[in-house]
Amino acid sequence: MYRNQCLTLSPRHQQTSTLVGTKLYFFGGSISAEIISNEVWYLDLSSSFNMSTSLWHSDAVMPVGYNFGTSCLSPIDNSSVFLIGGRTWIANTNFNSNTSSVYQFNSKSSQWITPTINTFNSSFTSRNEIQAVIDNNGKIFTFGGTNYNSLTSNHIYNFYNDMNTLDITTMTWSTQTQSQSALTYYAYTATLLPNGLIVYIGGRSGSKTSANNTNMAQIQVFDTKLYTWSTKLASGTTIASRRHHSAVLTQDGNIIIYGGSTHDRSGNITYVFSDIAVLNTNSWVWSVPRVSGTSAPPLTQHSAELYKNYMILAFGANSASILYTNNIYILDIQNYTWVTTFNIPTTTNPPKQTQSNVNSSTDQANNNSSNLFIGIGIGMGIVILFVIGFFIYKNRHKQEIMATSNDDHTTLYTPTYGVPVPGNYYHSS
Repeated sequence: MYRNQCLTLSPRHQQTSTLVGTKLYFFGGSISAEIISNEVWYLDLSSSFNMSTSLWHSDAVMPVGYNFGTSCLSPIDNSSVFLIGGRTWIANTNFNSNTSSVYQFNSKSSQWITPTINTFNSSFTSRNEIQAVIDNNGKIFTFGGTNYNSLTSNHIYNFYNDMNTLDITTMTWSTQTQSQSALTYYAYTATLLPNGLIVYIGGRSGSKTSANNTNMAQIQVFDTKLYTWSTKLASGTTIASRRHHSAVLTQDGNIIIYGGSTHDRSGNITYVFSDIAVLNTNSWVWSVPRVSGTSAPPLTQHSAELYKNYMILAFGANSASILYTNNIYILDIQNYTWVTTFNIPTTTNPPKQTQSNVNSSTDQANNNSSNLFIGIGIGMGIVILFVIGFFIYKNRHKQEIMATSNDDHTTLYTPTYGVPVPGNYYHSS
């Protein structure tokens, strides 16, 4: 087994990560321009730790060096991790491998396999700077990306806007080409909502050979049930365009993003962000929370996962001079506080209450009780009004005065309070 503790990792960036139970796995990453790692590490989240003494565990290395790819956990067995796309290399070198676009890791047996894919899209080979999501039925969705053919001065980039899906239950690949001309292509974040919508934030978009930063207020959304696209126009705080940021989804439908970077025309990093922004996917409003504690540094090409109430950031480049880090940073999203100690969460914050057309059984019981009290109150009010009305009537009746005119016609006057009634006095005939 590969369970070594108290190990020191080399600083890196461009890795991918996946949470498997209480193990947070990290795959590959670029250690330098010449070394692309095939290492697999994980953090054990089943016990508390201080970040200064966090315990790293190594696992079976990958068949290839790996960076700028993406990974998903199978919902079928909750133990198999699929690596999709990415740049693949002869391990610990800068020589391209391009042996496969899909790898499968069994976290229980620590074994790697290269699955056979039916009807694979050959243009997906070497596709990278992507982020995949997987639904509850085991279907992986991967949008766009770039391809990368070499590290020489003649390397070629193409940008794609196709939606590639892999059904891991049948190992069948399918591709849907988009007709839209301005969709996010690469270096974005992809977040799958419980309703089947994939939310794409940031990154670069444009034509097949030229791309620009995507407006963070224009959110591209893909419906995995209808296979249709739509655009959500987000309001609220203006968030700067960026790529290679990270995103996690909270229980109440908020997407929290961190970091990211801007680049020049040659792809070199010009600025690295250190901000946190929150997109409410119920109202499509951006906001920036007030954060306390010692902040994480600027990070790009890092990874982030949410474990209960902890958003865990790891590795990444933290400056335009491409300084890498081997640290992790933890944000408690209950109160937006950076913490230095990971304590095992006993519970997870319940989702915020939102309006719904369907009441829970508790809500229905509360509503029934409320309706009962309202009915009783109305009934008592009617009785009281009836009694008051009765006494007013009797009082008025006593004050009715019969006035007799000379022609013996009788007129009945009802008094108005504060005004004398005609004939309300005694006189002799």
